[in-house]
Amino acid sequence: MGDFKYPKLFEPLVLRGAMFKNRIFAAPTGYQDMDRFGVIPPEAAYYYERKAKGGAASVAVGECNVDAKFGTGGAYAVHLDDPNMRNPLCRLTDAVRRQGAICTAELQHAGNCANRSLDPPGIAYGPVAGTAHGPLERSGGRPYYEMREDIIWYVIDKFAKGAAFAKACGFGMVTLHGGHGWLISQFLSPALNTRKDKWGGPDIENRSRLAIEILKAIRKEVGPAFPIEMRISGSECYEGGYDIEEGIKFAKQVEEYVDLLHVSAGSHEVDEVFTVTHPSMFLPDGCNVGYAEEIKKNVKCKVATVGALGDPGQMEDIIASGKADVVEIARGLIADPDLPRKIRTGCEREINKCMRCLNCFSYLLRGGQFYCAINPETGREAEMNQAIPPAVKKKVLIAGGGVAGMQAALTCVERGHEVILCEKEKRLGGTLWCEENVPFKKKLIEYLLRQARKVREAGVDVRLGVEVTREYAESVGADAVIAALGAKPAKPRIPGIDGENVVSAEDAYRNPALAGDSVVILGAGLVGTELAIYLSMLGKKATVVEMLGEINHGGNNLHVLALNVEIARYAVDMRFNTTAVEVTDEGVLCRVSGGADNVVGAVSDAGAASANESTLLRADTVIYATGQRPLWDGVENLSLAAPDFYPIGDCIAPKNIMNATSMAFTVARNI
Repeated sequence: MGDFKYPKLFEPLVLRGAMFKNRIFAAPTGYQDMDRFGVIPPEAAYYYERKAKGGAASVAVGECNVDAKFGTGGAYAVHLDDPNMRNPLCRLTDAVRRQGAICTAELQHAGNCANRSLDPPGIAYGPVAGTAHGPLERSGGRPYYEMREDIIWYVIDKFAKGAAFAKACGFGMVTLHGGHGWLISQFLSPALNTRKDKWGGPDIENRSRLAIEILKAIRKEVGPAFPIEMRISGSECYEGGYDIEEGIKFAKQVEEYVDLLHVSAGSHEVDEVFTVTHPSMFLPDGCNVGYAEEIKKNVKCKVATVGALGDPGQMEDIIASGKADVVEIARGLIADPDLPRKIRTGCEREINKCMRCLNCFSYLLRGGQFYCAINPETGREAEMNQAIPPAVKKKVLIAGGGVAGMQAALTCVERGHEVILCEKEKRLGGTLWCEENVPFKKKLIEYLLRQARKVREAGVDVRLGVEVTREYAESVGADAVIAALGAKPAKPRIPGIDGENVVSAEDAYRNPALAGDSVVILGAGLVGTELAIYLSMLGKKATVVEMLGEINHGGNNLHVLALNVEIARYAVDMRFNTTAVEVTDEGVLCRVSGGADNVVGAVSDAGAASANESTLLRADTVIYATGQRPLWDGVENLSLAAPDFYPIGDCIAPKNIMNATSMAFTVARNI
């Protein structure tokens, strides 16, 4: 195949005694839908197997804890020192292996972050004694202890035995997690490891000693033909942490002991760089590749890169230009596990590219599953593997061409139905098109365009500029009507809200020129907060007023970490525990219930009001982002228009893209 478009991506790679069929690896992701003893259910095998089926050469099982007593990072983790894990893990590795991929176990120890999910928190050891803090720290100021010499050697032995157990369970490679704020990176960090003995201090050799001894012990246990990968942070990316120069020095310390150096960045224990480790929508594609590239120049072992990867051309260039030998993808394979196969077969246009919204990770921590905003099958792999009865062909009328309507149309066509999709606007995509020009929503707009194209290519009868009424639905003669009508902005009931200086967030997104040089945004949900950032990028001064004491994230709490970085970057004035009382020609009169502590970011000219006092926040324009009102009237109008009727998405209760797509997929699949 002389015209093969991405030859380097699909060049096999041999590491020790294992051959990987291509250069695309599924980066470690932890599975948390398990019991408190860490027993993985059968559904986990389906989750990891799906990535192997999609073409990834290696599929990594994240957060395989080597020390249940002192090393567990979360309440739900695989424990490699529990013999009862053997059978469930053998089932999992077999599922991956039979698809032609190598299953990898990520060996993890949380160090000073361990046992924080227990009530009360359990004992934890780090390089030195101290107090634990961080975005994932639940206990707030929990003490941890300096790791004594005997505990250090105990931990080294636990890593070695964990690797041996993983090999016995059918894993074909182990990944030693040495980055992101876990134990090994704690020892490596000059900010965290100020020991005076051979295990720490200013010398990189001492701070690398724990990693080297663990790698030596692992090699002794797994033998000479078993590949070892090590994940590191090329740079900690925060003040006081080590930089890329120190990362290179560490890489050179361990290169002779590893077969693949997996270079990431940052730390998930430091708020301001959490979304560097897990790149947010505000960062460019491949934002962390440079760290791998610099390390690759200085080591002899193979190097992998990770972080915001998904563009086929960029990944091919990374391998072809020698920046790295392997590309590792986590969320991109959650959004589309078939990404490798689609690239190889020339179907890259069909890739469901990750929007980096962090909804998957947030839901994992909250509900134990990776649910993707734009892939309704993720987290439901076991269910998708079960056959359902063939559909009896029906004529299905879908009212509304937003994300829910488009997903419903695609799924109905897959089931063999005749589908008519009506949208009252002149293009498919719904109200989300208002964010068309927002730089950090580029992936969202690509998703809307991709879904619209797929709808047309699937043969759906698309009717634009058509608002579906009961009479119209009855004239079509549909067997089933799906109402995906959406919602409209909810206007708060306060004096002055209908003034000429007031616009909705939706209108401000569509036409930022409607907003003056200074704005007050009512509502610190994701819509209002992201709008404040967008308008600030355009040079406007934004103040956000919120009745609650924090950003109303709607369940996507990790995205807030990314928002906070941008809020600080653009000096957005956040006013929490503050109620808008009246809109005037000069701005918004507010009542504060908490004083100066409620002000985050830059303070406006009005200053901070005392508790229960009123203050005027001056602004040229007032924008309301106070939620959405579902179009229940439209639902009621269509409810008897056909024998079958299914309301979906925001017209039931406004939530998010994940809720809309998953509901649309499930309802349409059942027709």
